[in-house]
Amino acid sequence: MFRYILITLLLFITSNISGQESVKIKVADTATQQAIPLVSISIKNKTLSVTDSTGIATIRLSAGSHLLSFSSVGYSTKEVVITVPGNSLLQVNLTSEQKTLEDVTILSSTRNNQRIENSPLKVEVLGREEMDEENTIKPANIASILSDISGIQIQQSSAVTGNANVRIQGLEGRYTQILRDGMPLYDGFSGGFGILSIPPLDLKQVELIKGSASTLYGGGAIGGLVNIISRRPTTKQDVTFTLNQTNLKESNANIYVAKRNKYFGYNFFGGYTLQKEMDVNKDGFSDVAKLNALVLHPRLFFYPDNKTTIILGYSTALESRNGGDMLAIDGKANAQHQYFEKNKTARHSEELIIERKMSGGKRLDVKAGHSSFNRAITSNTHYFKGNQFNYFTEVSLLVPYGSNSLVAGINVLGDKFKKISSGTILLNNFSNSTVGAFIQNTWQLKENTLLEAGLRNDYHNRYGNFLLPRIAFFNRFNEHWATRFGIGFGYKTPNPLGAQIIDYAIENIQPLAATVKAEKSVGYNAEVNYKKEWGDGNEIFINHAFFLTQINKPVIATEQTNGTVSFSNTTKPVVTKGFDTYIQADLHGWELYAGFTFTIAERKYLQQNQFIPLTPKNRMAFTIVKEIGENWRIGLEGSYNGRQYRLDASKTPDYFFMAGLIERKFGKHISIVLNGENLLDYRQSKNEPLFTGTITHPSFVALWAPIDGRAINLAVRVKI
Repeated sequence: MFRYILITLLLFITSNISGQESVKIKVADTATQQAIPLVSISIKNKTLSVTDSTGIATIRLSAGSHLLSFSSVGYSTKEVVITVPGNSLLQVNLTSEQKTLEDVTILSSTRNNQRIENSPLKVEVLGREEMDEENTIKPANIASILSDISGIQIQQSSAVTGNANVRIQGLEGRYTQILRDGMPLYDGFSGGFGILSIPPLDLKQVELIKGSASTLYGGGAIGGLVNIISRRPTTKQDVTFTLNQTNLKESNANIYVAKRNKYFGYNFFGGYTLQKEMDVNKDGFSDVAKLNALVLHPRLFFYPDNKTTIILGYSTALESRNGGDMLAIDGKANAQHQYFEKNKTARHSEELIIERKMSGGKRLDVKAGHSSFNRAITSNTHYFKGNQFNYFTEVSLLVPYGSNSLVAGINVLGDKFKKISSGTILLNNFSNSTVGAFIQNTWQLKENTLLEAGLRNDYHNRYGNFLLPRIAFFNRFNEHWATRFGIGFGYKTPNPLGAQIIDYAIENIQPLAATVKAEKSVGYNAEVNYKKEWGDGNEIFINHAFFLTQINKPVIATEQTNGTVSFSNTTKPVVTKGFDTYIQADLHGWELYAGFTFTIAERKYLQQNQFIPLTPKNRMAFTIVKEIGENWRIGLEGSYNGRQYRLDASKTPDYFFMAGLIERKFGKHISIVLNGENLLDYRQSKNEPLFTGTITHPSFVALWAPIDGRAINLAVRVKI
């Protein structure tokens, strides 16, 4: 009897299964045709499946017609009627929402092309719109726009040359890694003037990671990284030309041209900047250095088939910067007016990128690049010329499986510093080379829950082996609330030419002692997000994040009584901690941004005055933008910098910085922008002299505020 019951039951189950058909569905972005993971597929509010990392889901349906609903964060919900049986593979395209604070941006820095709102690793993005705007405000470089982001500080390290570095969460600039299309070619000697030679018109977006990213990108990313993503051509011809003039005697001319067809594409950027020297505070020394700069960046794109992209690129940045005594700069030096420093730099870089899409959503990426950076430093007392050669090669493979994804790769990178000609200099030629391997897995635990773990192992030719684990977690509770947290380990190998709070004269820098060891770190982050939409396009997004980074056995620079600079490890750590809060909103056509960062940055190895100098404990920034009709656009931005400690432990005043712009558009192709920076004309020189000593032998103080004063610029942009 039991046998008959079992047979009957099996026949019943078989008949039900045979009555259903397996349907495979691929979901992609309407505009980019990129696969969309984590799309919920439902019938009558009952979820049937969620697409995996390749945008594919398989469901079983009975014969007949069914109304399926497709929904995903950042996309408009779409309903599609399908008939079973039908096509074995059905493609559904979703359209991104026109107004969303968390733009559906594909990230490069996560290495697995995650969308920004679903990434366990927190990445903030300055996109194409911000780059277009900055092109008419500061066409020569991206330093200004980076400083508008909470938690990011652009610190000018030299009053003479205008050199600057990027500081994240209170850490010094040498702990921030600068990448160009994922390749670290700006470090040490070649890091000089790095962000000051990258024009925004040439960029698609800038991705910022605050906190440890060493597991993904190796040494140098202890504080975070800035990944600068170059533009790529589209099938629509693109020609953009910008002219700009400021009251501080700066002139800019930039052009970008791009086009692609089925098998071939190209883009080209060319930019020229002419800046005359300016003595804003009338102390006899330049507050704005004399500058001539030329940047060229042509790239060729090949598309052998619809799954392969090959990019060949070359870039050059040629600069001449001259600062110091105004008479000496002008060629009128005499016995008293002699001091100047002239920097001539030439950066030449080549790149090869191969991207290959394979079956099952797998993707192979190959990157190779090298850069040669020459810098000649001429002063009234010394001459030096040196070269740094950087190289980088990486092969990585992305393998999606189910709702998860795995990315792994190997890379080889290094640099070689070489003296070409000079007067007396203490440094010797030196080189670094690193072989690294990494692996990262992302698990989709639930529909809106992801866990990500990574591991890197680097071997350095001098400092040995570094094992760097990282783990990150992301969970979206509902359409309003989400959270993420993570922990990552990092390291930084010593480099006597790395960015410091102040620029030391190269002839005074001592070589590293054999006893100096690499720095190691651990970084933590935790955050909560809130998002709400209401009415006709109104939105608000709030992010509140906590951070803590500890650097063990930090390498410190010590200036000796004879003026030379030596390096050594300390026994106690550097610790930075605090919180970073920002709000973005779109309210009745007003675009709003406000951010506040609270930072406690301490050098625990000191008995007293443990603060990290020139680091504001409280910093705030805001932006308000409004489009009026189709032709006008107005904007106002400002920042507050709290009191900072000088090198001698005295405190600076706090100060406000204000800027505003008005844009007038003439149709779709021409716009004129009038912009004002530092409208309150706040300058450090209004509070203290910028140098001590004599006119003949000046010693410049460390900078904690602007020195160039109010700047007004008028830009004309023509876009065809």
